[in-house]
Order: sequence, then C-alpha cells, then structure tokens
Amino acid sequence: MPQISANGLRFEYQTFGEATSPALLLIMGLGGQLIQWPDEFCAALADAGYYVIRYDNRDVGLSSRLGHVGKPNLMRAGLLSTLRLPVRAPYKLDDMAADALGLLDALGIAQAHLVGISMGGMIAQILAAKHGDRVRSLVSIMSSSGNPRLPGPSWRIKLRMVRRPARLDRESIIAHSMQTWRLIGSPGYPTDEAVLRDKVERAYDRASYPQGLARQTLAILASGSRVPLLRRIAAPTLVIHGDRDPLVPLAAAHDLVRHIPGARAEIIAGMGHDLPPALLPRLQRLIVDHLSQGGDRRAKPARKRA
Repeated sequence: MPQISANGLRFEYQTFGEATSPALLLIMGLGGQLIQWPDEFCAALADAGYYVIRYDNRDVGLSSRLGHVGKPNLMRAGLLSTLRLPVRAPYKLDDMAADALGLLDALGIAQAHLVGISMGGMIAQILAAKHGDRVRSLVSIMSSSGNPRLPGPSWRIKLRMVRRPARLDRESIIAHSMQTWRLIGSPGYPTDEAVLRDKVERAYDRASYPQGLARQTLAILASGSRVPLLRRIAAPTLVIHGDRDPLVPLAAAHDLVRHIPGARAEIIAGMGHDLPPALLPRLQRLIVDHLSQGGDRRAKPARKRA
C-alpha cells in the first residue's frame, strides 16, 4: 500500500474506486488499522460511485509512530478525567483531525464525505465543525461528543480495556484481543469465531503497537467535550449507533443528535461496538443513502484545484 506525507507525518493509505468520483474518507477508531474497514465494505461503497480512502491514523498500523514522546500513564489519566481535571497528552484529537485534513490536501481532494467510527467519529466531528467547507456530509458511527454528563462504560469494561494480557507472546495477545471483542461486540450479530480470529491475527501480524493505542486513548481523555463545537457542523449528519453498545452507551447517540444541527439517528437493535459481517450490507446502504443526500454523486468531481 502507498504512503503519503501529511501534517508532518507519514500515513499508510489505500483507495478504492475512481479518483474522479466524489471522495469518501473512512476514519478508523481507537487502535484500529485501515484493514479493519472490511475490503468488501470499501468495495461496495466504491461500486456505489465513491472514491473511498481508508488510512492508518497516527501511532497505529504502518503510519508514523510517536514512540519518542514516551509511554502514557493511563491509570493516572483516567483518574484525572473521572475527576474532571485536565489531562495532558502529546497530541489530541484536534491533531488527528489535522492529519485527516492533511491527507485530503496531499491527495488533492477539495471536499469529501466523512465516515468515522468511535474515535474516528470524534475526529470526523472536529473536521466537519472546523473545516465545514471541506466536508460534504458526515456519518458518525458508535461515537460520542465527549460530554462529561453522559454515562460511560461499566467499570468491568473500563478495566478490560486497560488490562494487559498475562503474557506478551503472539497467542496470548491474540486470545486477549478476541476476549475483548467478544465483550464489546454485537450480541444480536455475533461474529463467527474463525472470522474473529482471522481479523485479530491479521491486525497483529500487520502491525501490533500497544503504545500507540495507549497514546490515542490519552488523546481522547485530553480532548474533553466537543459539545460547543458540534453546533458549528453544517454538513448533513447521520448518527449510527447500536442499542447494545457497552463501550459507548446509546445515550451518546441521542446527545450527538441534540447538538448537531439537523442530525438524525439510526439506532440498530442488537448492535454493539463492532462492525459484524452480518451488518455490513445494512451499514453500507445507510451510508450510501445518506451520502447521496449530502451532495449529488453525479456532480462535478470533488478534486482540489492545483
């Protein structure tokens, strides 16, 4: 896959479809790599008439790693966040939104539709609010405004997300990751064990980097609430959320709809905090229907002039 320089870093990315079609930028969530946007999902969006771009965020996958800034103390940061005290971080979600914007610039794309999942939804919200002229529409999936009044995950989930595997060999890490996905996954759309193992093994073998995941977690905690910012979003916005999400409870979706002008929600029964294969066709249809309302696909190509 190619790499490109943007915002002072290097980013691994991949595209699907024709470069002359309207651009659709997929922004992955916490610790997730670009391959966690399934190939068939990306191909279906490209077949629907879009130029689909998926990429590794900073500090994960094959994009630039920021190990020189040191390892974060997540326990301390979590406590400070719970007490609503400032959390310091080497970078915040605003920096990651600048990465996404820089990627569009480097690819010569003037405007794009944005689809972000979990942390990726947060990044997309910032980009849509601060650079509305670059955003044709927004889809925020299983994400949040960062509103401190919202309910969070249970302590069981919180502890699971910061717990390290007993050993650091390949099989122990893969087993630990599979257990986490089972815990936060969709009870109404369970993923086959072989499919889940393949997903986890591919991610581990491609680029396992726990430090980057920890720093991204710190970026979320340090970034605080986006509620005042959300009111600036003018792009047509769809909020997709599962009613069985244990990591980002459903109240987060209703909160986003309250604060983003004109936003609407699509609540999926039985969906948790993952992208189960059985739900991909429905998600693809929801996204394509929404994007087509955010700008005619047959309009002039969304390319940036030299």
